[in-house]
Amino acid sequence: MSTDLTAPIFHDEDAARAHFQALRWPHGPVCPHCGVVDNATEMKGRTTRPGLFKCKEKECRKPFTATMGTVYERSHIPLHKWLLATHLMCSSKKGISAHQLFRMLGFGSYKTAWFMAHRIREAMNLPAEPSPLGGEGKFVEVDETYVGGKEANKHKNKRNSRDMFGRKEAVITLVERGGRARSFHVANVTAKTLRPIIVKTADRASHLMTDGARMYPAVGKEFAAHSAVDHAAGEYVRHGLHHSNTVENYFSILKRGITGTFHHVSEAHLSRYLVEFDFRYSNRAGLGITDTMRADEAVRGVVGKRLTYRQPRKAA
Repeated sequence: MSTDLTAPIFHDEDAARAHFQALRWPHGPVCPHCGVVDNATEMKGRTTRPGLFKCKEKECRKPFTATMGTVYERSHIPLHKWLLATHLMCSSKKGISAHQLFRMLGFGSYKTAWFMAHRIREAMNLPAEPSPLGGEGKFVEVDETYVGGKEANKHKNKRNSRDMFGRKEAVITLVERGGRARSFHVANVTAKTLRPIIVKTADRASHLMTDGARMYPAVGKEFAAHSAVDHAAGEYVRHGLHHSNTVENYFSILKRGITGTFHHVSEAHLSRYLVEFDFRYSNRAGLGITDTMRADEAVRGVVGKRLTYRQPRKAA
């Protein structure tokens, strides 16, 4: 996908459809009904909608399009606008708000842009059983932070509203040095809450790296090694290797995005925004991934996922 926003795929529906078909079907059309590869005919005619294929298998013979079985299915938004919105979200380091998409893409309502952005975040989401972070000889940094709301409300449990102007929400992030990141919205920061997330997300052959918080030593014993720096004593780096600066850098991007781009995020949808920031970080330029490659990866992620209008209004 070109970084040139004047590229045809962002403005021409035929070019956008051809681009999406090439990403979804690199080896030819795949029938979603019977699974046969490259044995379909594209149906053409004045009364036939563009991009419609018909399976040539004798037992099937059913019509299909490239958008079937994706978050684009039954969408009235033109495909070229989906590609443009995906590119904008993937190339903006701190994200792009639904209000900005609403203005730039010329939608009739803000609600359309908001729902579209959530569907693109769904495409960025990982599979149900992703591979663990780290491994033998690798460092996995773990830390927690609080986003939204006021500092004075960081440890308050009472939720008086659906947005984050009041109570700060807790987030735990694991970052593999030189690799990927995964973040989780948690109800509270305790050893009981964090341990299941850490042991499931990080390979136990990893070297776990944390700060001096009291909930980490116990879970650290379950890994190949565990080191901690004592921020309370002013220690941030030891021997140039022991530090949690990588995950702290991730938090700086996350907080600037939440505060500067989105301004506030509802508690119900915080997990969806974390997916977005994890995706961009795990597919960053430092790993040799360009804006084009990152956007194409997000577009590939639409396959096998659906998100109805009711679902985004509930907690992820």
